[in-house]
Amino acid sequence: MFKRFGVFWGLLFVVGCSSIIVNQFDQRFGEASVQTRIFPETHPPAAEFITEVKPILDQRCVMCHACYDAPCQLKLTSAAGIDRGVTTDRVYHASRVTAAPTTRLYTDAKSTQMWRQKGFNPVLNERVQTEQANLEAGVMYQALKQKRDYVDPGNEILDPDAFDFSLDRAQQCVGIEGYAKVQASHPEWGMPYGLPAISDQEFDTLTAWLASGAPMADDLTEHRKLSEQVSHWEQFLNGDSLKEQLMSRYIYEHLFITHLYFDDDPNSRPAFFKLVRSRTAPGTPIDEIATRRPYDDPDVSRVYYRLAPERETIVVKTHIPYRLDKARQQRWTKWFLGEDTQVSSLPSYKPKVAGNPFVAFKDLTIDGRYRFMLDDAETFIMGFMKGPVCRGQVALNVIQDHFWVYFANPDNRFEQSQGEFLAEQSDHLRMPSVAQSNVLPVSTWLRYSKRHKKYMNARIEKLNEWLSKDSTLINLDLLWDGDGENPNAALTIFRHFDSASVVKGTVGKQPKTAWVVDYSLFERIHYLLVAGYDPYGNLGHQLVTRLYMDFLRMEGEASFASFLPAEARYDELRSWYVGADKNIIHFVESRPQEAFFKSAVEYSGNAPYKQQLFDMIGEKLTPILSHKHDITWPKYSREVVDFATDLSAWKGGAIKLLPQVVFIQVDDVEKAEPEYYTLLRHNAHTNISSLFSESNNLEPDKDTLSVLPGLVGAYPSAFWRVEKSELKQLQQSLVQVFNEQDYQAFMKRYGIRRTNNEFWPFSDRLHQAYLQAEPLASGVLDYSRLENR
Repeated sequence: MFKRFGVFWGLLFVVGCSSIIVNQFDQRFGEASVQTRIFPETHPPAAEFITEVKPILDQRCVMCHACYDAPCQLKLTSAAGIDRGVTTDRVYHASRVTAAPTTRLYTDAKSTQMWRQKGFNPVLNERVQTEQANLEAGVMYQALKQKRDYVDPGNEILDPDAFDFSLDRAQQCVGIEGYAKVQASHPEWGMPYGLPAISDQEFDTLTAWLASGAPMADDLTEHRKLSEQVSHWEQFLNGDSLKEQLMSRYIYEHLFITHLYFDDDPNSRPAFFKLVRSRTAPGTPIDEIATRRPYDDPDVSRVYYRLAPERETIVVKTHIPYRLDKARQQRWTKWFLGEDTQVSSLPSYKPKVAGNPFVAFKDLTIDGRYRFMLDDAETFIMGFMKGPVCRGQVALNVIQDHFWVYFANPDNRFEQSQGEFLAEQSDHLRMPSVAQSNVLPVSTWLRYSKRHKKYMNARIEKLNEWLSKDSTLINLDLLWDGDGENPNAALTIFRHFDSASVVKGTVGKQPKTAWVVDYSLFERIHYLLVAGYDPYGNLGHQLVTRLYMDFLRMEGEASFASFLPAEARYDELRSWYVGADKNIIHFVESRPQEAFFKSAVEYSGNAPYKQQLFDMIGEKLTPILSHKHDITWPKYSREVVDFATDLSAWKGGAIKLLPQVVFIQVDDVEKAEPEYYTLLRHNAHTNISSLFSESNNLEPDKDTLSVLPGLVGAYPSAFWRVEKSELKQLQQSLVQVFNEQDYQAFMKRYGIRRTNNEFWPFSDRLHQAYLQAEPLASGVLDYSRLENR
């Protein structure tokens, strides 16, 4: 249908376009007025948007225009995002003094007119609806055409003076009235920015769609098929008893950023839903309650928890799938609605109550709350990685580049005795997020650091009191073994400089550090980094969140170190903070001697204590450890196994020249389809306690690599392509990389640069293979971190 519209090349007004102003557009096409372009998917032109246009947008545009960090907040992931347009306001603004108004799609405005009132400019024509006007007066078309009109010099590496790919680069967020000036100043900036132009066929399809007035629709066909399941879960989550209401409030505050699904077929792509708070009961249209945080006052007498269809394209950087099924409902019923749970009144929404889970949910059992989080520990750790807090180097330099995470056993007597103690310590356990989104960083940090230290001292006192009855209790029985069946008992976290990933299992070589997370630490991290974090908050809110996380990380590290012999703990802890700020060193070394209680873990003298501890924990968790990311023969070929083994043994040298995340396509003449692997670079640090001077703490001669099967990470830095028979040669070429010129020569041979004519076909194959291998977890990757080398 779109193909029958002509492409009005002769009608385009391009002469002197830099002088176009509002009045000239008004004279030619009338004054701007919001048009409604979203139709039911049964409307024929809108249906063709779903089948013809949206696939192009998903494959060529969404990899840069999604989530909070989309340039100019232009989200091309849905009809509503396209219609909303662009704004000069940024979600991530490292230096703002006061919190910014929220601009969450589908939440903070219900119509295009409301977005215009909030300062968003259209990228589609909103004047008279003619084919000529729809093209000439539409930013989206002009940006696509600009790419085609620009004479590309054909350089393999884009001019760094012309293209800025930094995370916080300046952006030109203008409406059509100002776009001609941008075109004149930067003719090379057509869309896709810094990537090859789309094909002729794709351009013609988009042009015809835009010329026809850009009719759009959301495809909710699969969601509607699940109405029975939606109804069942909404009934379960909206019981009338106080116990049921408190349970649902707790579940919502932990799952509000996840993508819920019901599908039983692991080989198909399910329809996803979001859990939202609504003013309206099940069976009626959802009226979402818009608050900054999930625990803010909803200002209604009764909150209803509803399942809203996820209308946006699934992108890896925010995708956290979470399954709802009969077995999970039974577990929730057991953990939250049993006879041991008694609720006489619901907690208030005052910040000091609602922002502190140890107060708000004190009537729910500790065991139930902890098992709820352990049940899908990777999901909740993933929330720290894929939530809005996880953006940029400063946000991520609070963690090591590679470490393992274990969990306290919910069945151990000390963990079970935490309920009353945590209630007593609730004031000391308050997190900076309780202070809302406008924070004075220094005074707030000092106040909360004192509270955290008081809690830790009280915890040590309680632990020593507990140990006085049985000094052999500090042993590996304190660690959760996944109840013999849950692989969430051990996780690996990778930091990729300004992003991060988590996978099940203990992946890679034994790391420098590890965490042991108990219920209180798990809950505090969630409320600090997910439920309580406001990406629209001021500088103080962001800094205090980052600084407070230092304490929580050190708490997890100290818990791991407590399994080491008492005489070895100080030396181990000090080795993690070489050259750290004196306040951090004082915090580590000022722990009372009582904290260094005797460990009942038995060690030999044959290997370093930490290595022995990792080995013993690994043996304990062997029955449930995930090996999905291990590369071993005969599952993988000898060539691939040797390649992964040799690179993982490499340390220092040219590693410092490599990107953070590389996706490698390995072709095999004996196989129809290529295989994909991920190479991760791990930056070594003397310590990770510096907020702004991380470069001073790097130890590039100790950097290491890991090679994993499949795709790990949402932000690839580079793409390599190699024949399986040439893997050894690729490895030898890497060893010969001594400087930037050597690396560029390496990329010329093996790389798929952002300027490569094969870039989009490569990207399409990569995404298709990802979807086939991971139908549940896959999504559109983000190309904003692709290197220009």
